[in-house]
Amino acid sequence: MSTNRVEKASLQLQAVAVLRMLKETRTYDELAEETGLPAGDLNRYVNGHVLPGEARAREVVASIGQETLATELEARIRYDPEGYVDNSDVVFDQPFLNLVAPVAAEALQVERPDVVLTAATDGITLGAAMASHFDARLAYAKKSKETAVEEFIEARQRLASGIEFTYYLPARALRPGQRVLVVDDLIRSGETQELLLDIAGQADAEVVGVFALITVGSVGVESARDLTDAPVDALTHIE
Repeated sequence: MSTNRVEKASLQLQAVAVLRMLKETRTYDELAEETGLPAGDLNRYVNGHVLPGEARAREVVASIGQETLATELEARIRYDPEGYVDNSDVVFDQPFLNLVAPVAAEALQVERPDVVLTAATDGITLGAAMASHFDARLAYAKKSKETAVEEFIEARQRLASGIEFTYYLPARALRPGQRVLVVDDLIRSGETQELLLDIAGQADAEVVGVFALITVGSVGVESARDLTDAPVDALTHIE
């Protein structure tokens, strides 16, 4: 199969993924009105009976942007009685996150990272999508040490409540001079991002950007911006 045919097939499959995502919150008639495509054709694409042609696939993919994905993300967010964010419908949906990655990359306009750095566990699926898009390695810090690993980079944070927690990353996961993109599913207070940026700094790596699916308020984002000159952005913001 030639490279052009591979690229065409990838484009067609991405268009189907976009349409399937949009169809989750729309009827076929609503999707037809939004895309300008016949409802019958949309039904065949979404159900896998036929792939859209190259020109139509390119049009569908081009229409997906930060605003569209933010709307989809907000529709999937739930709140518990105390106001905490439940984004499990997002972080467990890898096809959706795979669509987020190229849009996030376009919004950030960052240099291609060598490593995408995140925190276990909810950041891992987004990290995997971003790493795949950039053809980069994925590294994630954990709150516990791996038994067989001898050397770690450690970052410690003490909260106002007096509670202290530590993230650990195997030392070999980051090397000096590597370009690092820090990602997470959510930024609220900014403590996790501070720890990840600390880990990158200890490794003498170059942070090229910080990205999250959701920011709650402005405290965490402003904290991250105070700690790095790299661009900081999110798909959607909640006050």
